[in-house]
Amino acid sequence: MKTPEYYEWWSKRVNENIPGPREEYVRSIEEHLQVVPSELEIIKQNFEKKVRS
Repeated sequence: MKTPEYYEWWSKRVNENIPGPREEYVRSIEEHLQVVPSELEIIKQNFEKKVRS
């Protein structure tokens, strides 16, 4: 039989072993939103170049 303290300790211990995201891969929402318009802008520019030629 296990005590409530053991279960509490075990749940914390298991959660401590879960790796979190690496800081180098974490970007803010603002950074993600800034990337999308720039990619769309590049596609738009490429399309306009093809239409002109």
